[in-house]
Amino acid sequence: MPDATTLLKFRRWLEAHALTERIFETINTRLSEHGLLRRQATLVDATIIAAPSSTKNKAKARDAQMHAMRKGNQWYFGLKAHIGVDAESGLVPTLTATPANTADITETSKLLHGQEEAVFADAGYIGAEKREELAKCQVTWYIAAKRSQVEAIEDEELKGLVKHVERLKASVRARVEHPFHIVKNLFGYRKVRYKGLAKNRAQFHAMFALANLVRAKSALLAA
Repeated sequence: MPDATTLLKFRRWLEAHALTERIFETINTRLSEHGLLRRQATLVDATIIAAPSSTKNKAKARDAQMHAMRKGNQWYFGLKAHIGVDAESGLVPTLTATPANTADITETSKLLHGQEEAVFADAGYIGAEKREELAKCQVTWYIAAKRSQVEAIEDEELKGLVKHVERLKASVRARVEHPFHIVKNLFGYRKVRYKGLAKNRAQFHAMFALANLVRAKSALLAA
């Protein structure tokens, strides 16, 4: 087995040459060749990966490239993994990494590969189609309505219809959670392991490349 120094040099070599990103892209190319990446509809979402917030370290400071954000009544410190997910297969063809306080909607354009005909997202992406960088996207947007707006509808028949439509959209969006489940629960990646965005972005590519193989395992073995 290689010692810690050799592993460190290897990791830095992967990062320096963006090789984890190439691994991610190569695996997705192979999955596409097997017909597993349909690319007709994309689901977009983000999850927070926590980082150590303690200042009890040599530098006496938190990681400067990580940030805090409030979600509900709780504060989180770390970064976000933003992913685009193929609606049919549940595989991840696109991803980005940002500080945790970055609004999900700002990364939307980077998660679309340009071949999709529809995009599904939660209420955090309301207004995405009006953003300058997305104005020319020829896609149908299926973005969740805010619950408060749905509940405010006075016509009960109309409210029931809107709720039914929202449930249908949610049933499609649910697939975006599967890659997060694999990375966070199966791989145990609930906290960042390195400082800085670049190192963690490199690891994201490796993690989600492996998550794609886990998702596609049965189909690949059958083939």
